[in-house]
Amino acid sequence: MKFRKLLCVLILALFSLQTLNFSALADEGMWTFNNVPRAEIKRKYGFEITDAWLKKVQLASVRFNNGGSGSFVSANGLVLTNYHIVEDIVNEVSTPQKDLAKEGFVAHNAGEEIKAPSLELNVLESVEDVTARVNGVVKPGLSDAEGFAARRAETAAIEGESSKATGLRSDVVTLYQGGQYNLYRYKKYTDVRLVFVPEFQAAFFGGDPDNFNFPRFNIDMALVRVYENDQPVHPASFFKWSKAGSKDGELAFVTGNPGNTARLNTVAHLQELRDTSIPIVLRLLERREAMLKKYMALGEEQTRQSQNELNSVQNSLKVYRGQIAGLKDNALMDRKMKDEAALRKSIAADPDRQKTYGDAWDAIAKAHQGLPSYTRERRIFDQASGFNSTLFGFARILVRRAAENEKPNAQRLPEFTDARRASLELALYSTAPIHDDFEKLKLADSLGYMVELLGADHPLVKQILEGKTPEARANELIEGTRLKDVAYRKELATAKWATIESSTDPMIVLARTVDATARELRKRYEGEVTGVERANYAKIARARFDTEGTKLYPDATFTLRLSYGAVKGYMENGKKVTPYTTLGGLYDRSAQFKSEFPYNLPQRWLDKKAALDLSTPFNFVTTNDIIGGNSGSPTINKNAELIGLIFDGNIQSLVGDFIYDESVNRAISVDSRGMLEVLRKVFNANEVADELTKG
Repeated sequence: MKFRKLLCVLILALFSLQTLNFSALADEGMWTFNNVPRAEIKRKYGFEITDAWLKKVQLASVRFNNGGSGSFVSANGLVLTNYHIVEDIVNEVSTPQKDLAKEGFVAHNAGEEIKAPSLELNVLESVEDVTARVNGVVKPGLSDAEGFAARRAETAAIEGESSKATGLRSDVVTLYQGGQYNLYRYKKYTDVRLVFVPEFQAAFFGGDPDNFNFPRFNIDMALVRVYENDQPVHPASFFKWSKAGSKDGELAFVTGNPGNTARLNTVAHLQELRDTSIPIVLRLLERREAMLKKYMALGEEQTRQSQNELNSVQNSLKVYRGQIAGLKDNALMDRKMKDEAALRKSIAADPDRQKTYGDAWDAIAKAHQGLPSYTRERRIFDQASGFNSTLFGFARILVRRAAENEKPNAQRLPEFTDARRASLELALYSTAPIHDDFEKLKLADSLGYMVELLGADHPLVKQILEGKTPEARANELIEGTRLKDVAYRKELATAKWATIESSTDPMIVLARTVDATARELRKRYEGEVTGVERANYAKIARARFDTEGTKLYPDATFTLRLSYGAVKGYMENGKKVTPYTTLGGLYDRSAQFKSEFPYNLPQRWLDKKAALDLSTPFNFVTTNDIIGGNSGSPTINKNAELIGLIFDGNIQSLVGDFIYDESVNRAISVDSRGMLEVLRKVFNANEVADELTKG
C-alpha cells in the first residue's frame, strides 16, 4: 500500500520490481507478484518462494468483476469465493417462489447449475512494466493536468494494442499513485454458473452485530463453475484442498485483489478525507440504511429484493466509521505527522533533494484544500450519488457511449475505450430483474439526498426536479423509461449520438441533463487533484525509496497481490483471543442469544447437528494484511494447498486503509475442514466435496 513513484525515466531502474530487495515490517504488505519480498519471507518463516510457486498461485487466482476475489479449486473449473460476493447473483436467479438466499442451493450435477447473469471473472496471465512509455509522453513544460491527459491517452493506446494483439483483457494499472505503470493482461470468462451457496443466514450468521468481529461462526462460501464454449474450463492451475487444514503458528499466504488503501497519503490528504469526503459518504449511507429498512418492513418479498443492498450499506457504514475513528485518533495521526516530518526534514537537509522533491507535500495539500469547494457537487453529479437507480446507470452508459464513440479511442474516457467495451456491455445487457417499486424508493431517496447536500435552490437541482417532490419525480422517471427492456438497451447501444440526443425517454433525458456538469466536475477533479497526485506522490515515493528503500510496496489497486502471515491469536481488552472457532461454537453462540435473529440457524442446520463433528475448526484468524476486495481470497499454505477462505477482517483492521498493526490486525477465514464438514453433512453435497478433495 505505500508510496507512489517517479516521473523521471532516469530513476525507473531503481523501481524495477525485479531488482528491488524489499524487507517488510512484520507481516505488512499487499505485494505485487513481480515484487514479492522473498528474502524476508525466507528469513522469518524459512520458506523459499520460487518462480514456479508464484506462477502456480497466480494462475489459480481469480478476480470477480463485482469487487471480489476467488480461486480455482478443481481441474474442472470450480471456483471458490464468498457467498457475499455472489449474493446479488443469488438474488437475481431467485424468485418469490424459490428464494435461494433462504433455502441455499446445491447443484448435484452439471444440468442443475444455474447461469449467473452479468458476471465476469479474470485470471491474470502476465504483467509488463510500461512506465517508461507512459511517462515518456509527458514533455517538459506540461502542467499536471496536461500530463495526466497525455498519460491517459497513451494508456488507452497501450491497452488497445495489447487487446488486439493478444485477445486478452488489458489494463494499465497505476502503482504508487503514478510512480509506476504496469500492463496487466487477463484471461476473461463470462460463462459462470452457480454450483453451491448456503443459506444467507448461515453465511452471515451474527449479522451486523458480529460483522468485523471475532470469534466468528460463518460459512461465507460459494462455489461457481467457469465455462468456455459451453464446456467446463480446465484451468492451468488450481489449489488442492487441504483436508488437514492449518495449525496455530503456521505460515499462511493470501492471494487476491485488495481494492483500495491510502497508506501513502500525506497528512493533508488524510485530513481532507476525515473532515470532508468521508462524512459526506457516511451521510449518504445513513440515509440509504434508513430507506432500505423502511422498504424491508413492507414485507417478505421487499426484504428479499433489498437484503443484499442493506448488507452492503451496513458493512460500508462500519468501515467508514472505523476509518473516521482512526483518523480522529491522535496516536495514528501523530505517527503519520512524525513520519512525514522526518522525511521532509531529511529532504530539506540536501539542497538537490529539496529542489527535486520538496514541493510535493504543499502541492498535494493545495489540491485537497480546494476540493471541499466542489466535492459535494462531484458526489451528486459525477459520482451519481443523487441518482441511485440501476436504470439511471444504464442511461448514463448509453449517453456517454454514444458521445465517446465519436472520439478517437485515445481521447475517450477510459471505461469507453475499445479495450474495455466488452466489460461495459456485460453490465448494460444484464437480464437481472428490475423491481419498479424498489427503484422508485432508491431514486427518490437519492434525489432527496441531492436536495439535502446542494439545496433546493441549486440551479441544476431545480432543473432535475422540475418543480416536483423527489418522490413524484422518481415515480415519473421509473414509470416512463423503457430501459427496463434489454432489447431496447441493445438498440440504443448501437445508436449514433443524434439518436441519443433526440431521445425523449425520461431517464435518457435525465442522464443528458446532468452529463455536461458531471463531465466538468470529473475534468476538474482529474486536473486539480488526480493529476497533481500523480506527479507529486511519485516524487514522495522516490524520496521514500532513498530513505527507506526496503519498505516500499504500492497501495491496493484491485489487482492481484500476495500477503504473507501466520495463524495467530491476539489480545483484546486484556483477554487472549484464540485463533480458531469450531462448529460446536456456532451452536453455542446461537443458544447464547436464544436463537433470536441474527443468531438463528436455518432448520437444516438444526436437523443435521447430531451428524456433525462439532470439534471441527470453523473460522480462524491470521496476520495476513488484507482489505476490501480480498473477500473470497484463498488462504493457502506453503504447498499452495487451500486451508481457508478469507471473508472478513476484525474490528481492529478497519483502519487498515491507513495503517497496519500486526499485534491486532487480523484476517478472518472459513476453515477448509469446516467447509468440507458442512458440504457433506449439512447439505449432502458429496459430489461437490468429492470433486474438491480428489482434485
